[in-house]
Amino acid sequence: MEVKNPNGRKAAFSVSVTFEDARGITVVDRYGDVTVPANGTATVAVRVGGGSGLVDSIDHCEVDGRALVDD
Repeated sequence: MEVKNPNGRKAAFSVSVTFEDARGITVVDRYGDVTVPANGTATVAVRVGGGSGLVDSIDHCEVDGRALVDD
């Protein structure tokens, strides 16, 4: 996921991703952290973890549209 930082200084962001099965039921919630340069963008990878059985049950994910700034 790409995170944009519209601020004039470097900042650390936390991104929340909900992984769901085909019925829309939450399988797992995970977070990813990334530092983004001032007025820049960075990519954050959010890993599912938990082994292949958990990964196999995931159909899609929902990303919170607003990242949190870590002070």
